[in-house]
Amino acid sequence: MIKKNAQKVAVIGAGIIGICTALQLQRAGYSVTLFDEKGLAQGCSKGNAGHFAIEQVFPLAHPSLFKKLPSMVFNPLGALRVDYRYMLKALPWLWLFIKNMRSVKYRAHTQALKALNDNALGAYEQLLSECDLNDLLIKKGSLLTFETTPLYEIDAMLTSYKAQGIAVRLLNKHQLQTLEPCLSTTINYALLFEDAAHSVDPHLFCLHLAEQFSNIGGAFSQQKITEIKPQQHGFELICQQNIITDKVIIAAGAWSNTLLTPLGYNVPLDTERGYHCMLDVKHSLSRPVASAERNFIMTPMSQGLRIAGTVEFAGLTKKMNNKRALALLPHAGALLATDKEALALNSTWMGCRPSLPDSLPVIGSAPKHEGLYFAFGHQHLGLTQGAITAELVTALCLNKTPKINLQPYCISRFLA
Repeated sequence: MIKKNAQKVAVIGAGIIGICTALQLQRAGYSVTLFDEKGLAQGCSKGNAGHFAIEQVFPLAHPSLFKKLPSMVFNPLGALRVDYRYMLKALPWLWLFIKNMRSVKYRAHTQALKALNDNALGAYEQLLSECDLNDLLIKKGSLLTFETTPLYEIDAMLTSYKAQGIAVRLLNKHQLQTLEPCLSTTINYALLFEDAAHSVDPHLFCLHLAEQFSNIGGAFSQQKITEIKPQQHGFELICQQNIITDKVIIAAGAWSNTLLTPLGYNVPLDTERGYHCMLDVKHSLSRPVASAERNFIMTPMSQGLRIAGTVEFAGLTKKMNNKRALALLPHAGALLATDKEALALNSTWMGCRPSLPDSLPVIGSAPKHEGLYFAFGHQHLGLTQGAITAELVTALCLNKTPKINLQPYCISRFLA
């Protein structure tokens, strides 16, 4: 796969974004090395909900959230928490988040998310087909359930989704019980997103793609890149043994700022710490099931049932708050028609989602450095947007026109 005298490309960050990007670039004829000090898919790509959430085209900064912020922020086990010791650091991000609630920005960001998500599964299907890994993507849709939300509010949501061209159906209690009989009868309605997909093991999903990358000549180096130094031609990567490369892609997720700042790119990147519990439970769920009121999601996986959710602002270094993971258990018990004692906890986990206040990732070329590219900040949609991001970055490296206008995702939106 490597062309003679191929250009060298370094991809920094071996989560789903970095792995997909490295694989696509290697397939395009570059000599690619993938770097990550923690190993392959050891962050959010390992512990996410496994949901290819193409229906999530609406930014998190919705105007209706403004009234709820105070109660959410100050509930230590609520869906959104800001650690009081981190509050001062989080305030600039939260202020920008609130500013992005303005209707003009909200509509523009919705269209930008929709452009990525509309192409997300198609990009995966092509990539997986070329690697003979089609069975890794399970297309059975996903559910958003409602226990107490009035029907008129659900109808309004349904209309909003349909207006964005999303394939969605409203199910009543009987229809939902027919589709997923192990769900509790306390659920009155659900939206079925017919085109969504999931993985029964997100970590293994990443490892299979990384194996394909290795099989066609790609290299993985488990070491930390501490700095990127621009050279007259290419870049020098500062690490255990400094490396010279022609092109660099920064796909380091929530840790990307450590490489960006010395290069003069000041980005309001923070982390939304998410949690999950793995349950050793025999279940019959066939697709991801989320709760509108409880703000969490359950996904059937090969090793049990994964319960995921919550947002916590506490920085990259603070230890995991296991109480936030365990707080998900009662919600699962409420939504499943099963003996609560049968929900045996296997493990808990915390990961740092890379998040920007406008809910959009940074994808594109560096305006100040030729040969430097960005692919980070995908917040809750890293798994969903992995393949399409890789496709877009590869097009840029090849000097081709990407299939999507990348202006909304350009890093220049944060530069003075």
